[in-house]
Amino acid sequence: NILKMHKTNISEKKRKKKNKQIAQTKESIQKTKVSRNEISANWKAFLAMQTKNKDAVQKDNIQKTEKYTGPFRRIRKLENLLQTNELTKATSIAHNIPSATEETTIEKSDDKKSQHLITKYVAMDCEMVGVGTDGKENMLARVSIVNKHGDCIYDKFVAPREEVIDYRTSVSGVRPDDLKNATDFNVVAKEVAAILNGKILVGHAIQHDLDALLISHPRRRIRDTSRFKPFRNMVGGRTPGLRKLAKIILGVDIQKGEHSSVEDAKAAMQIYISHSKQWEGHIRKKV
Repeated sequence: NILKMHKTNISEKKRKKKNKQIAQTKESIQKTKVSRNEISANWKAFLAMQTKNKDAVQKDNIQKTEKYTGPFRRIRKLENLLQTNELTKATSIAHNIPSATEETTIEKSDDKKSQHLITKYVAMDCEMVGVGTDGKENMLARVSIVNKHGDCIYDKFVAPREEVIDYRTSVSGVRPDDLKNATDFNVVAKEVAAILNGKILVGHAIQHDLDALLISHPRRRIRDTSRFKPFRNMVGGRTPGLRKLAKIILGVDIQKGEHSSVEDAKAAMQIYISHSKQWEGHIRKKV
């Protein structure tokens, strides 16, 4: 009997141990399910957040795309078109002068093509008259432009915008009759701007002429004979006059009486050409 009771106790202990193991296993499984459910819930929340962020990014990209490919580009295209039309209008006013090519015939004479061409290099000179209470202030009265060959491609008197006190005829060569039916200043400024567009501009103290026209020109495209150092060295480092340079370099006398803006522009171009290789080489070194 004692042996039988001992076996029974052992069996009971094994059964309880087994039941305990089963219970622990069930509890572990249950915890795992909860944990998995929590992970699943967190993962779903994360995915939802990612989807939301992705949608926001896509929406932002769409807005950016619309900004740069939709109305924005249409507005930019319209602005460019207006600018093109403005330049075309100015070019048309200037005797239908194209500005895209280096050399282009700009006018006709007696049904034959003129030999006057707009070249890549052009020279400009202006004449001024005196305005203001004492006639000491400058006002544009004439504009002349020549091409690289010395041909005059533009020469117009400019209608005065205020009363002329001093025509300075002995120097400017401008007389009252020259300005009676002269071209409006705004028209001249547009015409000149169209001609100079994209060109290398040669002149003597050319900034004064540009200021009188109320236009600008890229500095790298200006060849000013009054500022070129080798020319200044010819007169002891001072600013040389155009007449002086013409005499030294070209061996010709200009401005002996009344000035001619056409003659002065031609002289500036010839002076530049005489030293163009040295000049352009100097510019390339600076770049």
